[in-house]
Amino acid sequence: MSSLLQKRIAAVKAADAVSAIEGTPISDYARDLSASWARGEITGEEMKDALLTYHRKLADQERRSHV
Repeated sequence: MSSLLQKRIAAVKAADAVSAIEGTPISDYARDLSASWARGEITGEEMKDALLTYHRKLADQERRSHV
């Protein structure tokens, strides 16, 4: 296992731990994106863009359900 992969896996675990401490749930989609980033399959920017798009869609759906 490469040093970069090890560091990225550690970063994902740390981020997950902080989220758990804060009581913030982590979606399966976010976990999948984090794993893809750790393996170097996507960049951090791609992961951020994908998460923002995902959450915007969720917010849109939520707004529409209250109309």
